Amino acid sequence: MDMDLVIKNGEIVTASDTYEADIGIGSGKIVAIGRGLEGNETIDAKGMHVMPGGVDAHVHLQLPFCGTVSADDFENGTRAAACGGVTTVIDFAIQSAGKTLMETIEARRKEADGKVCVDYGLHAGITNWKNPGVWDEMEEAVRYGIPSFNEIFMVYRKEGWIADDYDLWQALVVSRKLGVLICVHAENVFVTESLTEKYLSEGKTSAYYHALSRPNFTEGEAIQRAITLAEAAQGNLFIVHMSTKEGVKAVAEGRKRGISVSAETCPHYLVLTDDLFKGENGHYYATCPPLRKQEDCAGLWAGLVDGSVQTIGTDTCTFTTEQKNMWEGDFTKIPYGLPGVENLLPVLHTAGVNGGKFSINKFVRLVSTNPAKLFGLYPQKGTIAVGSDADICIFDPNRKVVMDYRELQTNCDWSPYQGMKLNGYPAITISRGEVVARDGKFVGKEGWGRFVKRKAGGHIESNC
Repeated sequence: MDMDLVIKNGEIVTASDTYEADIGIGSGKIVAIGRGLEGNETIDAKGMHVMPGGVDAHVHLQLPFCGTVSADDFENGTRAAACGGVTTVIDFAIQSAGKTLMETIEARRKEADGKVCVDYGLHAGITNWKNPGVWDEMEEAVRYGIPSFNEIFMVYRKEGWIADDYDLWQALVVSRKLGVLICVHAENVFVTESLTEKYLSEGKTSAYYHALSRPNFTEGEAIQRAITLAEAAQGNLFIVHMSTKEGVKAVAEGRKRGISVSAETCPHYLVLTDDLFKGENGHYYATCPPLRKQEDCAGLWAGLVDGSVQTIGTDTCTFTTEQKNMWEGDFTKIPYGLPGVENLLPVLHTAGVNGGKFSINKFVRLVSTNPAKLFGLYPQKGTIAVGSDADICIFDPNRKVVMDYRELQTNCDWSPYQGMKLNGYPAITISRGEVVARDGKFVGKEGWGRFVKRKAGGHIESNC
């Protein structure tokens, strides 16, 4: 068998197994796994973990928000993904006023195609839920290869993005029929708006009031409400960027009742806390939902360990210090978002695997296999198997790195993880058989990535 590339002497790590073998790659696919394989080119992975590339199902590249546009565009943002061992990202096509859903999707593809450096997919972001033709548009999106609808915002009323309970109920009913995921940003809009108005009227505008205006119960209540609706509709619910221990409890209880509900959290909710808002540059750390307390970090870790939380996504939405400083002392004017896709694997490996919270197999499950299954990419993505795409991260578990934004690909001129001591780092990233990054440096080419069509029902087949 003619093989373009063979990875030899590494330790293959999947969501369920760890073993030593060679991997043979041809025409962008894994074509053989065994001993003594030979190819046109060889990579010696001795001492390395050979894992499926990361699947980050939650990124926002070149997103217009809060009077600016997120700093990492499709080209640079996917370069950053490659340097961090992530080989597939899923971004958003968020509908704007007067545009049909398919027009929105095609417009977003024009922004990405020819620029992306790793493979990508899109979630369809419907904002015009009252349009009677929206359900036909959902079916069309599924046929196009987009079986997830995000983010359904229970907040952002003033921005015109909010979906009320009527919209969410209707979407969940249709999700059962189409076998799709309804992905929800869960916060109680009326309470958060009320608290925001209260603090502003009292002249309390510092960054810490971003957190105080969105207390834990505003997320916990919204998640519980969404789960209640999903149970009644027998729909398929996915909670994005969950940040609270109350959210973990609600999802765990829902899953025990047999409800089709799953959830992601993000690295920043696992290793950072709201004390950062009290610092001189506390506004840099504003994201939505906000950073929480240490007990919430502990609750989220526990949820990852026991399976109540199934995936890690980064919610990457990069804003520079100049963009963050647009706030001018008013927490309501901060562009919410943090950089993250480039740091996903090393931060989670350091805190999760090296931190003794879970195994290397669980790590692979959380950052690659589970998101691939839930979002209809598996087994094309998310595993090491004959016939799968040769999307591979060769990960050095012994490499020690001190996080420094100046060494990263991202356009962001700061890092929420600055100075963090990392144990383990991607050595080589391979996208469909091509080496695209080495030792944190991009060596691929712009436009290498492709739009990936996903299939509906992946979450139903999954045992996540």
